[in-house]
Amino acid sequence: MRILLGDIGSTYSKLTLVDLEKQQVLAQASACTSIESSVMEGVQLALSQLRARLLPQPPEPLYQQALFCSSAAGGLKMVAIGLSKGLTAEAAKRSALGAGARILKTFHYFLSDDDLAEINRLKADIILLAGRTDYGNTDNILSNAKKLLELESSPPVVVAGNVEVAEEVSRILSAKIPVYLSENVMPAVNEINPDPVRRVIRQVFMSTITKAKGLSELSRKVGPVLMPTPDAVLEAAKLLSRGTEKTSGLGDLLLIDIGGATTDVHSIGEGLPDPDLLRKNLIRFEGLREPLAKRTVEGDLGLRYSALSLYESLGENSLRTAFSCDFAEACAFRAQHVDFIPDTAEEIAVDQALAHYCAMKALQRHGGSLRSEFRKKSNVTVQQGKDLSRFGLMIGTGGVLVHSPDPQKILQVEAAPLLPHAPRYAIDKLYLISAMGLLSTVDAEAALKILKDDLLFL
Repeated sequence: MRILLGDIGSTYSKLTLVDLEKQQVLAQASACTSIESSVMEGVQLALSQLRARLLPQPPEPLYQQALFCSSAAGGLKMVAIGLSKGLTAEAAKRSALGAGARILKTFHYFLSDDDLAEINRLKADIILLAGRTDYGNTDNILSNAKKLLELESSPPVVVAGNVEVAEEVSRILSAKIPVYLSENVMPAVNEINPDPVRRVIRQVFMSTITKAKGLSELSRKVGPVLMPTPDAVLEAAKLLSRGTEKTSGLGDLLLIDIGGATTDVHSIGEGLPDPDLLRKNLIRFEGLREPLAKRTVEGDLGLRYSALSLYESLGENSLRTAFSCDFAEACAFRAQHVDFIPDTAEEIAVDQALAHYCAMKALQRHGGSLRSEFRKKSNVTVQQGKDLSRFGLMIGTGGVLVHSPDPQKILQVEAAPLLPHAPRYAIDKLYLISAMGLLSTVDAEAALKILKDDLLFL
C-alpha cells in the first residue's frame, strides 16, 4: 500500500510518498503553496513532480490513501483565557501550543471591555476557555462565558475548565457560538492535563478551520487535513522518544525547528528534578508541572521575518562573540529580503551564528529555572519547569540545519544547569518529521522505522 503524506505550509506544499509494506520513502516533491487561489494548484504541481521522479513507470494509482497537515494562512491561531495568569491561563496556553496552535494572546481573571475589543481585533480561529480547578471557583469562567457572547464574531470556543460548571458554560455559549467541551486543562492545582484538549482542538481544526482556510477542496479531492503541522511534528517526536509496543524509542529528546519567523522547541520527557537530590531534600519542585510532550514557540527568534526582533532580543554584544560583523545591518537585510539564500562563506557563517543563537535562546526559554532558598537552617534549591540536563538527544530540523556545513555547531548546547549536559546530535535530513507524525496515525511501526532511518547523527 502506498500512502501520500502532505504538509501544506504558508510558503511550500511538501509531499512524501511512502510504501507501507517496504517501510520506505519512494519519492518527495514540493511546490509553492497557492494560498491566494486554491491550495490544489500547488499540490497538483507537486504531484506531477512526484510522478516524474518515479519514471520510467510511476505506479497507478499513485497512492491508495492521502493524509495532510497544514500551517497555511498563518497556521492555527488561538486565544487562551483562564483565571490566574500563572496557573489556569498558563495551563490553557501550554495545552493550545501542544495542539499546534499559534497563541495570539493569553487573558486572565475577568474579561474587560478592552479585553473583548482586543479579542475581536485578533481574529482568532479558536478560543480556549479555561478557569479554575475542578470543584473550585465557578464565578470566573461563568462570567467570561457570558462576556464572550458580546463578541462581534463567533469563533469556536473549546471549554476546558472547572468540570462542575462545564455543561452550564457550554449552554451559555451555545446560544451564539459553536462550543466544544473538553476535560479541564488543570483539574488540580499545578496539574496540567493537555491531551484531551489537543484531541478536541484537532477535531475543531478538521471540522471547521480547514474550511475557513480554503482546504476543504483538498480534503474532498485528495485526502483529509488531519491536524496543524506543529501537532504532527509533536506526534513524530513522541513516537521517536517513546517508541511503540513492539519497538523501543530513543528516550527523552529535544526537537528544535529553526525557521524564518519562529524557533519551535519540542521536548519529550518528564524533566523532573534529579531523584538523588530529591531524596536528600536538596532540591524541590514547585509550580505548574510540565506535560510529558511540551512545545514552545518563540516568535521573536527567526532568521528572516523575525531577524530584527532576534537582534533586539540578543543585542550586539552577544552576537559579536561569534566574529566581527555588522549584525544590525545583516539582520535588517534579512528582514527585508525574506527569500534571501546566502551564497558566500561570510553570509553562510552569519546565518549559522544567528541560527545558533535562535536555538540557544529558545532552548533556555523552554527549559526550567533554579533558585536558592534558605529554609529550616539550610539552603534548598527550587526548580520550576523542566530539567533538560539528562535529555540524551537533540534533533534539529529546518533548512538552515539541513543545508549547514556544520549543523552540530548550531545545536551545540552552552553550559547551563538545566540544559542537556552531554546529548547526541542529529538532523532530520529529509524533512520527514511532520510527514511521519501523520503516518503514525495509520502505521506507527512504519513511521518509527522511517524516522530512525532518516536521522543523520552528527
